[in-house]
Amino acid sequence: MQPPPLNTDMAAAETAVLAEGRQSSRLWLYGIWAALAAGLMVYAQTLAFTDDEGFHLLAAQLIKGGMRPYLDFCFPQTPLNAYWNAFWMRGFGESWRTAHALASLETSAAIVLAAHFVLTRLPERAWRVAGAIAASIMIGCNANLVEFGPLAQAYGMCLLTTVCAFRLAVVGVDRPRSWLAAAAGTFAGAGLAASMLAAPVVPVLLLWVWWSNRAGNLWIKAAACAAGMAFPLLPLLWLFVQSPWVVWFNVAQYHLHYRVVYWPDPLGHDVQTLTAWIIDPQALLLGLLAVFGVVYIATRSNWNRQRRAEFYLCGWLVLGITAELAFGHPTFPRYFCLLVPFLGILAVPGLYAIGARVLQPERPFWPVLIISVLAAGALARNICDSSLETHNWPQYEQMAKKLVEVTPPGKQMFTEELFYFLTKRRPPRGYEFQYSHKLKLPPERLAALHVLTEDELKQQLAAGVFGSAATCDDDFVDDFNLDNTFQNNAKVHDCPVYWNWKPAAPAKK
Repeated sequence: MQPPPLNTDMAAAETAVLAEGRQSSRLWLYGIWAALAAGLMVYAQTLAFTDDEGFHLLAAQLIKGGMRPYLDFCFPQTPLNAYWNAFWMRGFGESWRTAHALASLETSAAIVLAAHFVLTRLPERAWRVAGAIAASIMIGCNANLVEFGPLAQAYGMCLLTTVCAFRLAVVGVDRPRSWLAAAAGTFAGAGLAASMLAAPVVPVLLLWVWWSNRAGNLWIKAAACAAGMAFPLLPLLWLFVQSPWVVWFNVAQYHLHYRVVYWPDPLGHDVQTLTAWIIDPQALLLGLLAVFGVVYIATRSNWNRQRRAEFYLCGWLVLGITAELAFGHPTFPRYFCLLVPFLGILAVPGLYAIGARVLQPERPFWPVLIISVLAAGALARNICDSSLETHNWPQYEQMAKKLVEVTPPGKQMFTEELFYFLTKRRPPRGYEFQYSHKLKLPPERLAALHVLTEDELKQQLAAGVFGSAATCDDDFVDDFNLDNTFQNNAKVHDCPVYWNWKPAAPAKK
């Protein structure tokens, strides 16, 4: 028996209204993605800065000029991000803006891919779009991710490659062919080739593919995944073949034994870093929601085993990366930005569990609005505070201009990596990595690493090798006695630029 026409019209009208609502919600989601990407790009081109990225930019500049990491200069990092920046510098110029734009796009893509996972995989259909919006804002407004994702360091590349590897692995276990597993492995290997911080993603994904595979030959898929992981590391292997000890020292031994030489009391510092989340409202809220999400999935949800395993993979990635970062000495809060996409995914079920219990399960507006306002407000406060405390690249460009102006022809500059990069002056051999001067190794080992000691630097300063100097580091000024080494100096944004070398006074008899 057919229902009355009136009821049919009403059902059709209701369906149309629901479809229109879903379409409107998706437009909001796409608008939020665009706004987050635009905001991140603006921040990347204006305020984004940290001292350490000068080392990474200089490495890319040297690679562009034909030098090889490890073999020609000290570079205690895996090299993919430096080669990536060098490649794009060939087309867009040797500028920090190029590297920042790339990292900003990579970070934005990671945000979208993580939120899209929620949009397509969250079993609670009424919350899919709203959950994706919440994930986008919790991840995209995370202060740690925004501050370090768009820098010239490898964070942006690691964020993108790890999320891509996660997405491909989730799809690959349900497909009979092995190319998706190989692609997941390739992205995981690319993250490792960009930074050792992403190393735990490799074993976690390989084990998960092995354990969760539901279609196709398990052995072939595992082998394809492992081969994909090895592929991005082939250039590093080629460098290793040419000089095994030098490459091994830069990539592994330095981090295991020598990073502490420039950081006093690493244990106390690490304890402070690992407990900093307790006084960070944004990190605390994201972490608690992720924990609630895991508890909800495990105890109260009616999700099938496959869907649970996909969200649990986020948890395993968080645990794996956290374990590595917790045992690195010293460790820093910025490293933990790699956890944010996976915590953001897990936080959505946690937000649903709380919102469904307190409010109506099918009405996600208020929970999502509240968490979005909190995340955006915390980010705005953080950006305002940090912009008042630190310098930025436009300010350093003005210092670099002054440094070039006062440097006599034919004389070298005594400065830090970021100024060599900005002035486009190749540093003297052994000056490519500032922290290397504190290494205590036999002379033949230091020579193989292209490293000079602090005593050698002071001897060169006293001999008048350098015609100018610049820094914003007070310890750098004091350690090398720059105030007494040069006759003239000028402050640019409260940082001294020195010139006109002054011979040391003869010792009194």
